Amino acid sequence: MPWHEVSIMSQRDEFVALAQNAPCNLSQLCRRFGVSRKTAYKWLERFRADGAAGLRDQSRRPQHAPRHTPPATEQAIVAARQAHPAWGARKLWHFLLQQQRVAADDLPAPSTICAILGRHGLLNPAEALKHQPVQRFEHAAPNQLWQMDFKGDFRLRDTTQTRCFPLTVLDDHSRFALGLRACWDQRTPTVQAELSELFRRYGLPERMTMDNGSPWGDDGHQPYTRLTVWLLRLDIRVSHSRPYHPQTQGKDERFHRTLQAELLRDQAFADGVQCQHAFDTWRQMYNLERPHQALGYAVPAQRYQPSARPFPEALPAIEYGPTDQVRKVQAHGRFSFQGRTYHVSKAFRGYSVALRLIADDEWQVYFCQHALGSINQRTNGTTGSVTHVSERV
Repeated sequence: MPWHEVSIMSQRDEFVALAQNAPCNLSQLCRRFGVSRKTAYKWLERFRADGAAGLRDQSRRPQHAPRHTPPATEQAIVAARQAHPAWGARKLWHFLLQQQRVAADDLPAPSTICAILGRHGLLNPAEALKHQPVQRFEHAAPNQLWQMDFKGDFRLRDTTQTRCFPLTVLDDHSRFALGLRACWDQRTPTVQAELSELFRRYGLPERMTMDNGSPWGDDGHQPYTRLTVWLLRLDIRVSHSRPYHPQTQGKDERFHRTLQAELLRDQAFADGVQCQHAFDTWRQMYNLERPHQALGYAVPAQRYQPSARPFPEALPAIEYGPTDQVRKVQAHGRFSFQGRTYHVSKAFRGYSVALRLIADDEWQVYFCQHALGSINQRTNGTTGSVTHVSERV
């Protein structure tokens, strides 16, 4: 039998001492100690080389481990995780590779990165359960759709207790964060001023989608607002998310969650300047450095291109065709047509709309080149309303 587990060192000492005595029948001694001749020669050789220290068990760790993560690589992984505590192993893998923080040959697999994070106490099992695969839809090209919304407001640390309303604008195709602006209210002039700056830099999108209610409109009582009328004049189609379905603004909602996890959760800004500076810094990292899982771990800037449609500093004139019936919208959002009064929306007050016959007694109502809805003259009474066409996503 082999060495007894209890007092194994004392047995080795005794065996070696006896084996060195002359004359010694080594084969017989091996049988009595229950070891093979090969094992006996190994311990005798070690004793001659290192004395009693050679009889101790040596480490079974291989002298060369080609798949072992280099210490510098492990340090880079830990540092990246500490800088971006909300990023998982796959995102960190692509980030380290794209930013050339680690040589490609030294970069371990995401599973190994996950193990490294676990060894350093940088994993939260409860957080991992939240990340489940989802079905995604995206438009085929940049600027086909921009999503826009306000992130939940928060208070600054200044003496006035100012509240910040982050305005976010995201390109649907690329997830490129076009705008992340610290606003101090949610009024139309504020949003219009911020959008004007974005349009100057990135051009005009084909369509924008937003939530319901002020200042966006389409809450059932106010289908259009001065803001959405301004967008229509720029030839930007306007659509709204379905009520109680925030997933139709899913990419912007996900952007809000990322913004909360990576920036807002652990920050308290002293004033508006510090807040906007932090927004700008984080937005640049999000667009240029942060790998995005839905993009195959590319960064948004790799998939975004500015629009070819420039922003006009002066709004184009409103023109209609020679066969259109043109009417001016008066107070309370009403216009008159063939002896009857129709309600369209107060947001169009002072503007002209066009009516085009599409069937017997049925007319389509247009503002610029956008169909607002229709009116039917077969209905009784002297007043009526435009049946609005609401574009949903």
